[in-house]
Amino acid sequence: MRADFSPPGRGEERRHTPGSSELAVAFRRLGDLAVAHAARGTGAPAFRRAPADALGRLCDIPDHGRPLDEALETLLSDAMAYGMDTGHRRFFAFIPSPASPLSWLGDLAASIHNRHAGSELQSEGATAVERGLIRFLCDAVGYGAGSGGLFVSGGSMANLAGLCLARDRRLTRDERPRGVVYLTRETHASVAKALRVIGFFDDQIRMIATDDALRMEPAALAEAVAEDRANGARPFAVAASAGTTNTGAIDPLAEIADICESEDLWLHVDGAYGASVALSPAHRACLTGIERADSLSWDAHKWLFQTYGCGVLLARDAGQLPGSFALTSDYLRDGAAEGVEPNFWDLGPELTRPDRAARLWLTLQVMGRSGVGRAIARGISLAEAAERAVRGTPGWRIVSPAQLAILVFRYAPEGLSDEAADAVNAAAARRLMEDGFAVVGTTRVGGRLCLRMCAIHPDATDEDMEETVARLDALAREIAAP
Repeated sequence: MRADFSPPGRGEERRHTPGSSELAVAFRRLGDLAVAHAARGTGAPAFRRAPADALGRLCDIPDHGRPLDEALETLLSDAMAYGMDTGHRRFFAFIPSPASPLSWLGDLAASIHNRHAGSELQSEGATAVERGLIRFLCDAVGYGAGSGGLFVSGGSMANLAGLCLARDRRLTRDERPRGVVYLTRETHASVAKALRVIGFFDDQIRMIATDDALRMEPAALAEAVAEDRANGARPFAVAASAGTTNTGAIDPLAEIADICESEDLWLHVDGAYGASVALSPAHRACLTGIERADSLSWDAHKWLFQTYGCGVLLARDAGQLPGSFALTSDYLRDGAAEGVEPNFWDLGPELTRPDRAARLWLTLQVMGRSGVGRAIARGISLAEAAERAVRGTPGWRIVSPAQLAILVFRYAPEGLSDEAADAVNAAAARRLMEDGFAVVGTTRVGGRLCLRMCAIHPDATDEDMEETVARLDALAREIAAP
């Protein structure tokens, strides 16, 4: 069998089309690569900068096909080998994505079969898997009967869809120009972006003050709502955070939920990062109040160890989803839901949907809930180990203690000005990355540039944390030396 879908026209050179033996060799090569990548350990760099000639080779598309092994070699050697390895056990910047090899397998299986996961008729098995996982995740956060949701591309899309629900359930069409939503400066940027996309302007977004731990202040929220009502605005939603990207802060969800209930505001919780703590029994209490959120975003490609493109939107009342997203067309009639539950294409923004759930299903089947819970707890203990190392190193100070596996700290010895310390911290992080040993991010807290470690790789060790801090210390001292 040959993978040749379009025969050449008369006089054309026949393009190279791989046969089954060539495909077998290519897939074996990828299999070997996957095994080696999973076992790459500490010797592999966490960052590799691509040479210019490698990038240049990727820009041309040939007029005629070339051999599969040649093209695959270029893809692997010139495209895939460079950049930040977000799954490396010493990648601590942003929110890492230490994807499990089990997720790779599930993702590959889903890609090979390429089911359309928009309607049940087109993907009965994939639909059953997705519905089962949505029920599992709803139960984990304390949602009851009638809750539901769907898999989406990630937290940005989940936040957008959740805020669409808030708009449609809490505002009439005439009220939209007066609608006001509340967040903090620690809220993920995707929330403000989503509000713009769904028709709101910057002057309809209120930034609520935070406490010393960078959590939303409930008293400030209540005061802002009262002031807006007095001025003729129409408060309709609060976007709270369960694990901010900057520091891992969790807003006081129960207190915010009380205000939302009394003021008839929609509560959307961005739990893209932190909602996964619901699967760690030792840390589940951190999320008290999340079960009262009207909608919730949750990324499996963060702390549930999945490949990118695997996010979830959950709604406490799933019956409200079709009101915002369901549409009918003649050409969709053959895919209409045959059972009681609506198709997934009626529950979210996408009509054509890939099967995103298979990879998480396979991971949970093999690791079990307890295995995933232990891996999440391991990340929290790693950040605590890093905090101990920083506290034991002269000249460094903790800016935000370890929480939800995130630590924020700063080199600030006596005699070094704040501005000079900013430059030293930035340069130390850059030098560490260029060396390839580890990648540590930077952020600003209280106006000052800080270093930030998000340690969620379950295979990382306390020694990895200690050595990373030691190398940062050596770099900072070298950079700061007169």
